Amino acid sequence: MKHPSSSAFFAYWDKKRGSARAPDRADIDPAAVRELLGDIFVLSCEPGFPFRVAGTRLCALAGLDLKDQGFATLFTEASRGEIEEITTIVADETLGAIAGLTAQREDGSKAHLELLLLPFNARPHTPVSVTGVLAPFEDECGALGPFTVTSWRYLHQPEKLLPRAIRKLQIARGLMVYEGLR
Repeated sequence: MKHPSSSAFFAYWDKKRGSARAPDRADIDPAAVRELLGDIFVLSCEPGFPFRVAGTRLCALAGLDLKDQGFATLFTEASRGEIEEITTIVADETLGAIAGLTAQREDGSKAHLELLLLPFNARPHTPVSVTGVLAPFEDECGALGPFTVTSWRYLHQPEKLLPRAIRKLQIARGLMVYEGLR
């Protein structure tokens, strides 16, 4: 993560989740991240990933109020399928993702942004949602054109997943059979 907003929000999210894969949505206190609220959003995991909450700076970048707008519609046609797949995996696999984005400014120059997508813990009888940060590297961008995904990766935390791997190995006592070629 390169953007300070992404790093700060990830650190807060990571602290709130403790040893779980993700925190509950109720565990996130907006007052604790008040300086980041302009860049933070919450998406509903329904077709199109509509915004449930969108920060003011994010709305200014899009040039409109994003409440109930589809997240994927902010992206170019070429990047739309990719961002939908990334967001789906974040929600389904309870795995964070970070992406580099570009967009065109009104003057024709390119703006560079960072997107952080983080899951919430899925609970029965509650809608599944994803949170994150979308922040430009430049302070003043104005309204931007559609976003293009330039790079992305999933955020693996092997130290948090290690106990599960150890449990699997504890089950396999005694003789182990490895299949191979004849």
